Amino acid sequence: MDQQPRRVGWLATASLIALLAGAACSGPPAAVTGAAPAVPAAQAQQDGWPAYAAGFVEEYLKSQPFFAVQAGRHEYDGQMPDYSTAGIAAQVARLKEWRARAGAFDAAALNADERFEREYLLWVTDTDLYWLDRARSPFTNPVWYVDRLDPEVYLSREYAPLPQRLQGYLGYARAIPKIVADIRANLSMPLPATFIERGIAAFGGFAEFYRQDVPKVFGSIQDPQAQQELADADEAAARAMDSLKAWLESKRGHASGNFALGEPKLLEMLKATERVEIPITQLLAAGRADLERNTQALKSACAQFAPKATLSACVQKVQADKPTGGAVAGARVQLETLRTFVIAHHVVSVPDDQQAQVAEAPPYNRSNGAYISIPGPYEKGVAYTYYIAPPDPSWSAAERAEYVLGKASLLYTSVHEVWPGHFLQFLHSNRNPSKIQALWVSYAYAEGWAHYSEEIMWEEGLGDGNPEQHIGQLTEALLRNVRYQCAIGLHTQGMSVAQCEQMFREQAYQDPRSARQQAARGTFDPEYLKYTLGKLMIRKLRADWVARQPGATSAPDPRTYWQAFNDKFLSFGGPPIPMVRRAMVGEGGALF
Repeated sequence: MDQQPRRVGWLATASLIALLAGAACSGPPAAVTGAAPAVPAAQAQQDGWPAYAAGFVEEYLKSQPFFAVQAGRHEYDGQMPDYSTAGIAAQVARLKEWRARAGAFDAAALNADERFEREYLLWVTDTDLYWLDRARSPFTNPVWYVDRLDPEVYLSREYAPLPQRLQGYLGYARAIPKIVADIRANLSMPLPATFIERGIAAFGGFAEFYRQDVPKVFGSIQDPQAQQELADADEAAARAMDSLKAWLESKRGHASGNFALGEPKLLEMLKATERVEIPITQLLAAGRADLERNTQALKSACAQFAPKATLSACVQKVQADKPTGGAVAGARVQLETLRTFVIAHHVVSVPDDQQAQVAEAPPYNRSNGAYISIPGPYEKGVAYTYYIAPPDPSWSAAERAEYVLGKASLLYTSVHEVWPGHFLQFLHSNRNPSKIQALWVSYAYAEGWAHYSEEIMWEEGLGDGNPEQHIGQLTEALLRNVRYQCAIGLHTQGMSVAQCEQMFREQAYQDPRSARQQAARGTFDPEYLKYTLGKLMIRKLRADWVARQPGATSAPDPRTYWQAFNDKFLSFGGPPIPMVRRAMVGEGGALF
């Protein structure tokens, strides 16, 4: 899930970096507008917290029907939110009203679980309000829309027969021309050049996707009328996206270089979206220390694996060792090994026998090398699928060969996405008895856990000290380390995109094409620092929690306590990690 997670909450695990859009089934499509009916605080108090929390969930899903569909509430299939300026203002008003009503509850009158859920709800509203009302992302960043038009739920998730899902997709596609008009009306020029180029690529990709890929998904449906409706809706949607792409292309000559949030707004982002309140200097120091730790470990591993090579040549040698039969076949073998290892080494509890499928990524969603499609907490009997994208057949033979991950990097990608990463994490969170805690998962919690999983598997003995495998784990860590440095540098320290790109090449050992993409992403996705941020907070929390356990100071190996820690950590759903910290070790203490 090497991309933006599924929203503030429900990780949009397959958000597209260059294409897409979709939706699915019952009832006529309809935009949702209007503010939620205001319920007086006194009435909310009288009704009690459980009733208010349940009502909040239903009101939120009604206001964001595409979010509801992703969560598995398919009575909303085919409906899309209102992305007009008025619609966004109405959602801001709803969020403020929901927050006020939750804040009016007397925390002292609630039990411990209710107090935690109340804080969770306040975080959900604060995160949405930051992006909508403070950062004003719908008016400043075209990528905000790209991440909300991902059709994977309708095209790949087999929750209903294909003809039923087609009806929902038609509702989505017919909404696209209006959504495109709203996007164009909302975006305020001039935009930074990287934002414009990302929008051009994404919206142009949507148009191509509608015309070329969607018909293949629904091609087996033997209904001439339905096929004609699909063709008409797709062409109208494609023309709308073509026009949006052309409009952005016309703005290239007036692009700005002003992408930086600035230190106050970046710190406000971390407080609102992750409950992290740490000065920039301390954030930078922690990130540099982790970068140095992993660089030194890479030097040690390369001294064993390729003692006479430079670090760059050492990494290239590891990447040249490809999985037998290709990445998909290699990953299937790896998942069996990883699941066995997690259970045998008591890394974290496995709640049931469910296993992730492995498949080649469908043609419409190959912009990410690997990702996992995760059903929402309301879904029943829908598979989790770990997708791996093949190289583009139009590339040269050398480029195609280079694109396929080496065995070691693929192994730790499988760790991150499946065992014990996102797949196992969401097996736990989807079972949370609180729907608020199941529906919303923070970026740093989700990606922090998956990135932490890479380290803990190596620390638990995966690979038996094999230096090649260790290099695979470390190159993934260094990529996230440089993202962290670039996010803070680009947005608060005056770092240029070129300087960030150079850092990816020289300190994360990325190829030139990947380095350019990663540097550009940092301008419009400052949240990509949260992989490392989350991992660092989890590691520190683990150390502090273990130190408080009876007998820990005399235990010969702190790993004795790690499974208990991991199980407890995953029991909270997916809140900001500082909330988990307070619940596990109390107030006070450094986050990392």
